[in-house]
Amino acid sequence: MDDNNSSHEDDLQDSDVDMTETKVKDISVEKNEGVLKEVLVEGKGYEKPQNGDKVEVHYTGSLEDGTIFDSSVERGEKFSFTLGKGEVIKGWDVAVKTMKRGEKAKVTLKPEYAYGERGSPPKIPPNSTLIFEIELFDWRMEDLTKKKDGGVRKRILIDGEGYTSPNEGSTVVAHIAGKYGETIFEERDVTFLLGEGCEEKIIEGVEIAIGKMKKGEKATVFIKRDYAWGSHIPEQFNAIPQDYEEVIYQVELKSFEKMKENWEMDANERLEQAEIAKNKGTNYFKQGKYALGLKQYKRIVKYIGPPDNGDFEDTANRDKILLAGYLNLSLSYLKLNKPLEAIKNCNLALDMDKQNEKALFRRAQAYFNVKEFDKSMNDYEQVLQLDKNNKAAKNGVILCKNELKNELEKEKKMYKNMFSMFAEKDEERERRLNANKDVWNELKDENKREFQENVTA
Repeated sequence: MDDNNSSHEDDLQDSDVDMTETKVKDISVEKNEGVLKEVLVEGKGYEKPQNGDKVEVHYTGSLEDGTIFDSSVERGEKFSFTLGKGEVIKGWDVAVKTMKRGEKAKVTLKPEYAYGERGSPPKIPPNSTLIFEIELFDWRMEDLTKKKDGGVRKRILIDGEGYTSPNEGSTVVAHIAGKYGETIFEERDVTFLLGEGCEEKIIEGVEIAIGKMKKGEKATVFIKRDYAWGSHIPEQFNAIPQDYEEVIYQVELKSFEKMKENWEMDANERLEQAEIAKNKGTNYFKQGKYALGLKQYKRIVKYIGPPDNGDFEDTANRDKILLAGYLNLSLSYLKLNKPLEAIKNCNLALDMDKQNEKALFRRAQAYFNVKEFDKSMNDYEQVLQLDKNNKAAKNGVILCKNELKNELEKEKKMYKNMFSMFAEKDEERERRLNANKDVWNELKDENKREFQENVTA
């Protein structure tokens, strides 16, 4: 009886254990104890980082026998990575996503969530269970801008499929909803070519975000005014004040068809795409859409420009289209007030055709804009050697001569003022020297009297 009672008591004790009270929790997706977490120091607030956020942590990693194999704490340098991007071992992405700001946790990872069967020689043997102490300091949303100025930040709500994102020229299908404060000011389905979204009145920030998304992904995108409309807010969006700083868009990328990459096309396909880009660019340019035209002209160089000297069946046509690309890029950059880029593309055009009148003329304009009037006049004069009746080049020479004359007058005036200033300084120095001389003479006379008085005494 006693034995039976004892056994029964043991059963009761086992069944009474409340697993929810244990400090160690299984946070693995499969609930197979692949990722166990124990909170050592509670974090603050309730927010937790999401996929795509840039997190900042300290960590110490050890084997089951206590051997430390890596520690940012010992290095005295915090470690940063983008959550959910596969930049770290699988278990880290799982664990850090469950942490709060300021939290410190002990995380135990089975091999399949760490370095697996291979390990990471020489420090981590094959099939190793790893133990990490991780402290989460802070995180910030993924900054999608090239400048990293925080102008477009993304927070993933629903992960997308696969590993690829649309590239420029891809046909994308998306749902967008714009919000300012509590007001949704637009919501619609859109289909457009990435890089040409403004044709569908899609702001730059939304385009940038879509270019970083995967099929099926849903995200909240925070967009600063420089990546929205600036001060030119569409009239129908009257819920947005002129002094707005940021708008929020919820974006879902439903599907996309990628534009073929260079390496996926043979030489003749690239030549065909370059010609399409040239025609589209010219169409945009004629409409005054210089930035859109510029994007198309850049594609020409991407498809058929150096260092690609592929096996083109029609090399003459390739050279003709590439030269047109450089010339149109130079003109677009002039329109967009980027003279240095214009000069660069004129030089590339002149490398192909040393006496190209358009390249010389546009380079002359660009040099004039950066106040290099000697170089500008030289290019205008070369244009006149090719076409003595070019009135614009004649006017350019006159303008350059006037500017050079003005510069010379300014220099003369500057030197004149400089010499006057030096002369005044010399006069002032001489006055001071003369004044010091008088003082010195007075001192000598005083010393002489003192000496005589001492001798008399």
